Amino acid sequence: MEILLEFIKTTGFFSISFGNAIMILIGIVFIFLAITKDYEPLLLVPIGMGAIVGNIPVIEGMGLSVYDAHHWITDENGAIQYIPGSVLSYIYFGVSQGLYPPLIFLGIGAMTDFSTMLSNPKLILLGAAAQVGVFATFLGALFLDFNFNEAGAIGIIGGADGPTAIFLSSKLAPHLLGAIAIAAYSYMALVPVIQPPIMKLLTSREERRIKMKPPRKVSKREKMIFPVAAFLICAMIAPGAIVLLGMLFFGNLLKESLVTERLANTARTAFVDIVTILLGFSVGASTQASQFLQKESLLIFGLGALSFAVATAGGVLFAKFMNLFLTDKINPLVGAAGVSAVPDSARVVQMVGQQEDPNNFLLMHAMAPNVAGVIGSAIAAGVLWAELAR
Repeated sequence: MEILLEFIKTTGFFSISFGNAIMILIGIVFIFLAITKDYEPLLLVPIGMGAIVGNIPVIEGMGLSVYDAHHWITDENGAIQYIPGSVLSYIYFGVSQGLYPPLIFLGIGAMTDFSTMLSNPKLILLGAAAQVGVFATFLGALFLDFNFNEAGAIGIIGGADGPTAIFLSSKLAPHLLGAIAIAAYSYMALVPVIQPPIMKLLTSREERRIKMKPPRKVSKREKMIFPVAAFLICAMIAPGAIVLLGMLFFGNLLKESLVTERLANTARTAFVDIVTILLGFSVGASTQASQFLQKESLLIFGLGALSFAVATAGGVLFAKFMNLFLTDKINPLVGAAGVSAVPDSARVVQMVGQQEDPNNFLLMHAMAPNVAGVIGSAIAAGVLWAELAR
């Protein structure tokens, strides 16, 4: 009987906390939404399963969680001993040190076609306008007594770019990384839910029915020159973003150079899939109840929702402002794609536009501010890092 009682004490059933149960339930909800609603399944399934794994209680000292990193100790004899970290901590190293986000950007670059942006450069401004959500949230976080570094890391959620949010928070506020990552990816998954009401509220039926001219055909030479030229310009503006932007444009150069198709194909398929699995699972595993269920986490989720709404509204309103000076009008719905949730925001624009006019095809136009938003959020992260890390 004593042996049985000792065994029971080692099980998760004996030591599970109410917080652990909540986080396990949240993980199950993520998986449910991914499977039944098709909300970013490639992200929510790994994150959800990671949250379940990370909240199974274990015996103290076993070294199983992402937070049981390798370290050195000095014993009673003065000898220095090396204590290895857990398997999960080594996987999580790519998140905590900002390694996975640039690798994700490499894959994104290899699968992104910048033709629509190059064919209508003025739509780039919509991607820039959507970054108002980043800086508005930065100010909101300061108002709620977060320090400057924490506010900068929280603000980038407004860009709706999970890898960028992880990268910046790993540099500025590592202790908030789990909450920021979960918030960023959650709102990316909820793009089809959050954006349409804001888009409809800020536009009239006539504006939603505006048809735009087909984009011009972009030459192969333009596509080849763009990644190098764009990187040089962006890196000069925000040197702090060179790692993210360097990998993004490197991936795009592999795609557009026409001589490295094998590398481009690897980057946009197997490579990015592997990194996505590791990133999503380890981020989910970092949401241990003792670390995650804090007042700061709730505030971050609230600020994240606000930033996403402000970013969407900023893009739509700036498109309406541009129309005051343009002969060829922009459908204001396209401005909502300025957040960098590629390609979900562009698909939402297409969906909302076709609800008003089934013959109005906005997807290709929306992809221009959508991919510009990826660049814009990386530049915003670089600016914040450069200013706050000094």
